[in-house]
Amino acid sequence: MPKDLEHSTVEVRYVKGYPSLAAFIASDRDKSTAIYRRFDRLSARNLLYLQSELIELEARQDALDLEDLEATTEDKKSTRDWQVFKTRASKENNVREKDRMAVVKEIREKMKEYSTFSSLSLERPRPDSIGLGEAIVLESTLLSLKPPSSRTLEAFRNVFHNVKGSGDSFPTLGGYSASILDDVGDLITLRAQADEDRLTTFLRYFFPLLFTTQRTDRPLAYISERRLHIVVAIVNVLVASILLFGAIYNLYYVQSEQKRLGLIAGYTVAFAICVGLVTKAKRSEVFVACAAYAAVLVVFVSGNLGISSSNVGGSTSGNSTII
Repeated sequence: MPKDLEHSTVEVRYVKGYPSLAAFIASDRDKSTAIYRRFDRLSARNLLYLQSELIELEARQDALDLEDLEATTEDKKSTRDWQVFKTRASKENNVREKDRMAVVKEIREKMKEYSTFSSLSLERPRPDSIGLGEAIVLESTLLSLKPPSSRTLEAFRNVFHNVKGSGDSFPTLGGYSASILDDVGDLITLRAQADEDRLTTFLRYFFPLLFTTQRTDRPLAYISERRLHIVVAIVNVLVASILLFGAIYNLYYVQSEQKRLGLIAGYTVAFAICVGLVTKAKRSEVFVACAAYAAVLVVFVSGNLGISSSNVGGSTSGNSTII
């Protein structure tokens, strides 16, 4: 554990392998490097196995039900009264009911493993509920997780394969684990990424140097999210101001009605493109915003503020003077 006295910082080095990879994942402040395999093929196969087991149990239950159709009236009481069924199954010499109870309990456990998800575990899983399986819900949860971004995955791969300059690279983990990042479609990130607008994504991918705050000895750097959001906010304000006041200024000096209609249409299209590209507005929100923007321009043109600039500064109409 060497210590840099000049900068009063302590640098901790980890053994290459699970210690160093775990330390790298934990060091990410955004937790975007929490990338793991989903194992889609194994999960699907596990569900198919569980499904087949339940089909077998269902067939056994159906066969017992067919036997009960031919049973005596006394024996049929077990099919209507749970307490009678439970009491008879607890007797050592009642093999018939014990077999039926064994099938019921086996179905119950297998259904719990296959699909049951208690309401308590929706809030916070209890320690004694872990290991029950709940394969369907777990698979659904895994499928809902999003894959890592291409830039994050590229940085993670560089660290995993120890890519440094022109030197030879090698995987951090050995054996079969050396290929855990090969199947891109099977990778997920545990940290849900924020729903970014297109402008933020564009600046992050094409101008990362403007927002870089920290570099490491690895082939990656940290980006200041605060600085990025400030720049995006400034761009949004400038674009909105230009589209609104620029359009009003332009329409103020245009006298031809046909040209004004064309300008309104052009500015509305430009506004729609900007809203769609620099924000994360939904399609319905884009329509509403465009309608409001066009309404403002139409009201301006049809109102007193839309009077031609040739009337400004003392032109008269009848007995009235426009100043």
